[in-house]
Amino acid sequence: MKKFIIFFAFVFVINQTQAQWPGKIEKTSQILLPNGWKLSPAGRSINLGDLPLNMQLSSTGKFLAVTNNGQSIQSLQLIDPKTEAILDEQVLAKSWYGLAFSKDEQHVYVSGGNDNWILDFRIENNKLGKSDTIKLGPVWPKGKISPAGIAVNKANTRLYTVTKEDSTLYIINPNEKKVLKKVQLPAIAYSCLLSPDGNKLYISLWGGRAVAIVSTASEEIVQQVLVGDHPNELLLNKKGNFLFVANANDNTVSVINTLTNKVSETIATTLYATQLTGSTTNGLALSTNEKTLYIANADNNCLAVFDVSRPGSSQSLGFIPVGWYPTNVKTLGSKILVTNGKGNTSLANPEGPQPISKADNSGYQMGGTANNKLQYIAGLFKGTLSFIDVPKAEQLKSYTAQVYANTPFSDKRTILADGEAGNPIPRKQGQKSPIKHVFYIIKENRTYDQVLGDLPQGNGDSSLTLFGKKITPNQHALAEDYVLLDNFYVDAEVSADGHNWSMAAYATDVIEKSWPTGYGGRGGTGNYEGGRPITYPKDGFIWDYCQRAGITYRSYGEFGDYAKANIKSLQGHMCPASPGFDMDITDQVRADAWQHDFDSLLNVGAVPQFSTLRISNDHTSGQKKGKVSPQAAVADNDLAVGRILEHLSHSPIWKESVVFILEDDAQNGPDHVDAHRSPAYVVGPYVKRNTAVHTMYSTSGFLRTMELILGLPPMSQYDAAAVPLFECFTSTPDFKPYTVKQPLIDLDTRNVANNESSRRSEQFNFAKEDAAPDLDLNEVVWKSVKGEHSVMPAPKRSAFVILEKKKKDDDD
Repeated sequence: MKKFIIFFAFVFVINQTQAQWPGKIEKTSQILLPNGWKLSPAGRSINLGDLPLNMQLSSTGKFLAVTNNGQSIQSLQLIDPKTEAILDEQVLAKSWYGLAFSKDEQHVYVSGGNDNWILDFRIENNKLGKSDTIKLGPVWPKGKISPAGIAVNKANTRLYTVTKEDSTLYIINPNEKKVLKKVQLPAIAYSCLLSPDGNKLYISLWGGRAVAIVSTASEEIVQQVLVGDHPNELLLNKKGNFLFVANANDNTVSVINTLTNKVSETIATTLYATQLTGSTTNGLALSTNEKTLYIANADNNCLAVFDVSRPGSSQSLGFIPVGWYPTNVKTLGSKILVTNGKGNTSLANPEGPQPISKADNSGYQMGGTANNKLQYIAGLFKGTLSFIDVPKAEQLKSYTAQVYANTPFSDKRTILADGEAGNPIPRKQGQKSPIKHVFYIIKENRTYDQVLGDLPQGNGDSSLTLFGKKITPNQHALAEDYVLLDNFYVDAEVSADGHNWSMAAYATDVIEKSWPTGYGGRGGTGNYEGGRPITYPKDGFIWDYCQRAGITYRSYGEFGDYAKANIKSLQGHMCPASPGFDMDITDQVRADAWQHDFDSLLNVGAVPQFSTLRISNDHTSGQKKGKVSPQAAVADNDLAVGRILEHLSHSPIWKESVVFILEDDAQNGPDHVDAHRSPAYVVGPYVKRNTAVHTMYSTSGFLRTMELILGLPPMSQYDAAAVPLFECFTSTPDFKPYTVKQPLIDLDTRNVANNESSRRSEQFNFAKEDAAPDLDLNEVVWKSVKGEHSVMPAPKRSAFVILEKKKKDDDD
């Protein structure tokens, strides 16, 4: 039976329609994140590296090791958990999650990621010595292995590692650096753990909803125990008779009785009694007396605390607020240790991001003294390590209240959304709307300031505007004639998670923990747009919800390419003439394909209720010689959007239609408010005219608005919690059609310059979104507009970063 805990008394209510901006809230000392959630981390913290995913304590608790697995610099850190000081750190070329100490505390083993080896560091004088390598196979892309979880027996004669690329258990003699045996696993694996007697190895099958049990004697799988979706972290009590399994996609912990190998209990870790994804349970630790279980909920930014003293009858004790996206939790004596994957704050970096050279970047120091010139959003994951004293009952009660004050989600908001009487946006499922057709256009990677920073009625910085009114006359007209949204933020960081957030209001732990490696040029399987079921949310994407609800739908290039659909629910629902991402195809082709398909459906009365359109050339091809220039690519994108709106607004269904337009992410440029702030538009007869709306909105809020119109339930805790865009709508329609604004530049303008930017662009891969190095792409796009010798200014930027300002003489 699942255990739910509800603390109604602690729910913190605010006026959601009041304009707020990301950053510190002075009255409460909370940090407002761009997604609308808040932080108020308990305890004290030290700064770590880029996206810490795992930490392990040595056998006596003398050492703590942390592996940082983000996009920029990956590293191994050795920490004294008693003094809470970093002892040593080593930059790693490639790494991912796997981490283990030898029983004698003389070795620490760490995954070498897609180099397909285990690094063996000797510990000497409280420092990390030189490393040996235990090779599992050839490096990526020849070898597709990628070691994940690691376990070592007490005698240090056997090392076990499981992998996420070839789904295999490797059994190794660490002293001889030799692979002894490989055991094929039924699914991608995450972690592995030896029983106290060493006779069994437990493996979490990340993509298999099960734990595999391997006999270390026969070295074969002897049983699989079914658990929740996306099982990741494993934890055994000292006796080894209970195995705890964190299930990220289910927001649960499965408790397995290892004597019977059956699940004796399932613990629900959510803040409310909900089945919605969005807690992302992914870390486990027991108190010293093993009576209390601490559970890290990555997407709720908290620990759930349970009394597990009576197996099978666990009881919730409350919650502890931690940092952004906690990935791991351990206990040592009276301390709780938590790695926060995205740090403790989203406060703006006063120095701002700037283009950097590789030489600049090589000077990066971890432990909080990061080079303050780092700019790319994917490289700003600077994690922290929290040290929290085990709270007494009254303190835990206070912590619980803080967690509820930090979350905008509640079970009531799942049923009844924010809104107002008489508004075209219903407040709950089943209520009627005068809007019958929803068109959802997804573009690529721009920030608000890049496009709309020149509009004086918004909070913009025109010095950062690259694609202003001359380049994007249609988008400017939409912002001025309908609603200007200058406080909208994408929920994603890059396209890998961006298309998932845009279509599911959620990105799974598989996506969030995997994409930084690929985006850092370290290899690994990508395909985050529906190509791999392991990346899917538990209940699918918005098209799956439409299918179950009997809502008609169609996709034009999103999650597919022409007639080829990437997910089952889109089979037979793709426009055959609509291409997916391809920078060699203009957005006029995409607009033509939609128009022809739309007219055909209109003639037979079959225009779907929900349409998703990929209009993506604002991604640009940088300054690659012979390719369309960045200005022309964005202008092409702008014209396509304008043409679609003109054609739709002159059709007979316009009176019952609405169009939502957003970027899947905002990674390709600067913004003076936040790295997630992006241009977004709402257009239709029931949308207000000539109005600036400063309410804080998110990708999830856009989806919540669409769901309410279509009569769909929320898909995750994020869209359930988000503010719908009811403030942008009016009950008095204006049926005036839209007239497209013709481009003011030649759409076929090509890159002809022979300069450093064009040479850099030749090396970029534009075959799929975000394959090009975005840090470099940002700079060459800037220079294409501002001049080859111009320097990007230093805007203020919030993006999960704690940067200590270096002394001026260091900068000089």
